[in-house]
Parts: sequence; structure tokens; C-alpha cells
Amino acid sequence: MKNKLLTVSNTIATLGICVLTACSPKDYELKEWVQSERDNYWQLQDVNTATESVEGVVTITIDTNQTAQTIEGFGTCFNELGWASLQLLPETELEKIFAELFTPGLGANFVMGRMGIGANDFALDYYSFDDTDGDFDLKDFSIERDKKNLIPMIKWAMKYNSNLKIWGSPWCPPRWMKKSKHYAERAVTPEMVQQWEEMIAKRKEEASKSVKPGEEGGVSATSGFFNDGPLAFRMERRINDALPGEEGHENITSFNMEAKYLDAYARYFGKYVDAYKAEGVPVFMVMPQNEPNSAQPYPSCSWTSEDLNIFVGKYLGPEMEKHGVEVYFGTVERADPLKVDTLLTDPDSKKYVKGVGFQWAGKDALPSIYKNHPEIKLYQTEQECGNGKNNWEGALHAWDLMHHYLSNGVNAYFYWNTSLFYEKASTWGWYQNSLVTVNETDCSWTYTPDYYALKHASHYVLPGAKRILLNSDFEDIMAFVNPDGNIVVMVGNQKNTAITLNLVIEEKHLSLTLKPESIHTLLLVK
Repeated sequence: MKNKLLTVSNTIATLGICVLTACSPKDYELKEWVQSERDNYWQLQDVNTATESVEGVVTITIDTNQTAQTIEGFGTCFNELGWASLQLLPETELEKIFAELFTPGLGANFVMGRMGIGANDFALDYYSFDDTDGDFDLKDFSIERDKKNLIPMIKWAMKYNSNLKIWGSPWCPPRWMKKSKHYAERAVTPEMVQQWEEMIAKRKEEASKSVKPGEEGGVSATSGFFNDGPLAFRMERRINDALPGEEGHENITSFNMEAKYLDAYARYFGKYVDAYKAEGVPVFMVMPQNEPNSAQPYPSCSWTSEDLNIFVGKYLGPEMEKHGVEVYFGTVERADPLKVDTLLTDPDSKKYVKGVGFQWAGKDALPSIYKNHPEIKLYQTEQECGNGKNNWEGALHAWDLMHHYLSNGVNAYFYWNTSLFYEKASTWGWYQNSLVTVNETDCSWTYTPDYYALKHASHYVLPGAKRILLNSDFEDIMAFVNPDGNIVVMVGNQKNTAITLNLVIEEKHLSLTLKPESIHTLLLVK
């Protein structure tokens, strides 16, 4: 998106935004204007500095009668390492954090939450709710571990929003249900760790030679390259439970597809729903598998779409119907929309699949599904996780991701790590960003730039809001109309020069100057 921004001459370009409405003859007024820039986040601007302006070069028409999808809300995720980091803090600090994240209308205004069903890649270690080999009757099913390491975190969130909507997906079934009997899909041995470290060193050296003067700064965290730039991917290889020759592979199902395993796994989901409900945490929806096309060195399970289709249409869907829980397909991490169409067009599965969740490269399959399946709800299920540096470059990448997903029809948007230890990798060696970081040395904590980038949307775009369709050469902008009729405009200036933004709101003209590399949210009220 950045390379498509309007070319700025000198230090200022002029843009015009015309806001049209047929609701009322009364003009919209600029009530709030909040700005974030590097090292200076969430700064309320003086709306009186918005002066009269002349006609702009570009006109962006915001017509509240031209709308697209309805927004259900924004959310974050719950995992064991997140709760481990927050447990270092006294209750008075937890009250500040959870009130800011979950109190309706206060801060981030989160209304939804995601969790893993068993261990995910930010768990403390491998586990499921039933690790007894061959326990098809699920007699040893238990969520006792979650009562200690996960449910307390969710309960803290529900303390401030009792209507929080929770959903779950597994990264891996109980390992005895897999052909390999391993949680991890990709083996990591001591020899592999050494090879990995040598490969990283070589790639860093090659990258440093290929970077031209003036073009330093790294590559996207999604690219898989390794250098020292602000978005460079950071992961350590750590020994896991998988063995060479017994690994999972994309396009090969790792789950044991015998009927007794499929039936037991569907009932496993049902027991999870019932157990959480008994703890006062109702689950409204499940997805069958996190990233089913990825064989990872942490808990994971590869499935083909055809086999997931069998599981969802003949086992999971009917079981969840008994519990009054919806089924969405996901989470989709590949760009191929046909992997999604397999379930959405199947006579059995389409009876149960109410939505689809996308993350990572799945974002490239999203536009096709949005266009061809308007009846299906769409979720962004995990914002790309960054590299643990929690810098402004990562926040701008998060801003771009929000623009892509929201502009392509998602109804809900989820961040991944709510909280993590400062500069500490996951159990399996991945450094990632979070909304909050906790320093183990002095038990201090802080909100990260990613948090403020997300808050620019979640604080103002309320559940029930509709995205307003825009038509302009200037792309770094989105607009929404809230249920109360107020308009939210999100606009970014990711250039290294300032932009003067002219708003033409019915008969009223306003001029706003956007600083370099800054993001803004405007609230317009009648």
C-alpha cells in the first residue's frame, strides 16, 4: 500500500475529503482527533487547529449510504505465556491493564477473545485435555491445567466485559490421535539446531551485502528472510518431540482418519465446550484447526481440505449443533481460495460452516471468498505476530494489515499475543510482538506501539458499525459509520513528509496537517 500513496511534492500535499449524508441538514463536527507517531502515541489533537481550507487536489467522498460489511468488533487472544507474564504484576496493575483492554468504551474496547484448545505455539509446553493413549471414551478428559494457566486470564477480561465472546481452535489434537504420535510436525534435533544457526548467519551475511546504501531497514516479518532490519523475522531452533522420518507434511493429513478417531475428536470438542461453560466461560464458536496447511516445529497438525471436510461435515458440525456452538472454517493461512471452497460448497459441511477465519498468507485468499460467498462471515483470526522488537515499523505494518483485512470484508479482527515477557522467545523459540510487555528484571510493564495502532480502530469503530465504501486514488484511509450515526475516519501518512488533509464535510471545510509516519483517527458527530 505504501508505494501507492499519493506522491507528495515538497513537504505538503493537499487532499480533500467530502462527507455527504442525507440524514440531517446539520453539519458534522470534528469532535475528536487522535494521532500516533514514533515514540509519541495516542495524542489528542486540538480540534480547533482544524482551520478553514481551500479546495483540495483529491476528493474522497464518504457517503454513509454506501456501506459494506458490519463490524462485530475487535479482540485479542489468551495463551499460557501471556498469563505467565502478567502474573508477575500486582493486582493493582492487572486492574489497569484489563480495564484498559476490555472495559466497553474505555480503551481498546475489545469485545471478543480467542484461545487455543490445548497447547498452542505460545503455551508453556505440550499438552492436550486428554493425553491418555487410546482413551476413545475420553474418561481422562480434563481442563485442570487451563484452570490454572488460562481461565484466570479470561476471567480477568470478563470482569470488565461480562459479555465477552470467546472462541477456540486447536493447534494440535491429542497426540495419540495423530499418525505420528508427536505434537510437533517438524523435527528439530541438536544437529538441526547447529545447521539452523549456520544458515541464519549465512543469510544475514548475504543480506548485508545485498542492501544498497540508503536502503537499510530490513524486510517484512512475513518474508522468511533474516537480517537486522526493524521487521526482520527472529526465531531460534529448539529441540522438540518430533523425530526425523516421522514428520508431518503439507497436503498430507497427519490425523488418523479412522472413524473412531474422528468421532472421539468431535466429542473432545464437545467436552471442551461443556467444561468451559461450567467454569462460567461460554464458547460461541470453534474452528477445526489452526493453520491446517503448516507442519510446524511446535504443536500443529496438517490436514488436507478434503479430510477436514469429512471431519467438519460428518462429525464436528453435528456435535457442535448439539451444544449450540457455531463452526467456522479456519484458520486459513494459505492464499489458495479453493482450500476454503472445498468446505463452503460441500453439501454436508456448508450446513454447519457459518464463517471463515484468515491469517498470514490467507489474507490473499480473502478477497475471492469475500466476493464469491457474501453469505459467510469473515474473521481475521491472528494478526501477523512481528519479531518481538515492538517497534514503530511493526505498528505501521499492523496498520497496513488492518487496512487490508477490513477493506476486504472481515467482520472481526484479532490481535495475537495480549502480553509477553520483554525480549523473550516462546517455548519453541519464536520472538513475537504483543500489546503489553512485562520486564522480568524489575516487573515493569508497558503498552507497545502495536497496541496503539490497534486502538486507533478498536476504540472508535463500535460493534454494529458499517464500513463505508470509498473511491479514491489515496488508499491509506478507511471510514465507518457507527450505530449512533457518527463517522470514524482512519487515515495514515506513512511518507517521510507531512500531508495537509482538507476535509469538506457538507458545507464545512477543515484543514488538518498529518505529520510524517503518523496514523490518525477522526470522530465526526452531528
